[in-house]
Amino acid sequence: MDVAVLVSAAAGRGRARTVPPAVLDALRRAGLTPTVLAAGTRAEAERAAAGAVAAGTGAVVALGGDGAVHAALQAVADAGPPLAVVLAGTGNDLALALGVPPEPVTAATAAAADLREDAVRALDAGRTAGRWWATVLCCGFDSAVTDRANRLRWPRGPRRYDVAILAELARLRPREVTLTLDGEARTLPVTLVAVGNTAWYGGGMRVCPAADPADGRLDVTVVGPVSRRELVRTRPRLTEGTHVGHPAVTVHRAARVELAGVGLTTYADGEPVAALPVRAEAVPGALRIVGSGRP
Repeated sequence: MDVAVLVSAAAGRGRARTVPPAVLDALRRAGLTPTVLAAGTRAEAERAAAGAVAAGTGAVVALGGDGAVHAALQAVADAGPPLAVVLAGTGNDLALALGVPPEPVTAATAAAADLREDAVRALDAGRTAGRWWATVLCCGFDSAVTDRANRLRWPRGPRRYDVAILAELARLRPREVTLTLDGEARTLPVTLVAVGNTAWYGGGMRVCPAADPADGRLDVTVVGPVSRRELVRTRPRLTEGTHVGHPAVTVHRAARVELAGVGLTTYADGEPVAALPVRAEAVPGALRIVGSGRP
């Protein structure tokens, strides 16, 4: 079987450039024929993945972080070939949600085994403004943090998000958003809104802890107005997902989520998607996954 290996040169601040030889060897040992798709930008990655799918590749292996996965999704979602995730990035939230082995060679070997055995999982994907996403779509304080984190050159890894949070706290203020869940609308002041297909975002924060990517619905976590001090105090609870018990937090579930507001931009999988207003929909079974460690 031919497989396309999408390599994000920017993933992990260049870490992905050092991984491919070992990953390619693992795929070849498993009887696969890998072709490397190198890309320096998101647009290049999306074009390369689309070209490989059009040429009939048997699977796409996204080597990098959530950005590489997001680019691959645009080609494989909705009746495309299976997707495998091999970690080499800064934010690896989809890999965390799926239980993908953290070691790249182990992940590639597991994906190859699933392909040989036709052990493919069908999962939901989100779709917003013509783009597919797999983890969490957010707006408000968290999207501002993501925007700043993506611009930072230091520090590396998840601590970039910590630095970005501190910088954005100085500008914290609630924003008015109209939230429509399966046709029922309400307007309310929010600090952030997170729409989750899976639980994690922002480099390991469990913002939508009960999200299930196989139930055909999206979990919506809404954080209302909070002070800077309270936001800082409750942030550690995001790691465990216990923030949903806070009085300012409400949790909802819907197949279709619409967000409207002024001056807000949405991010999904850590990538910019569109300014409000937007509609997010859960598309059941749109994503086929191999190499996942979760049942």
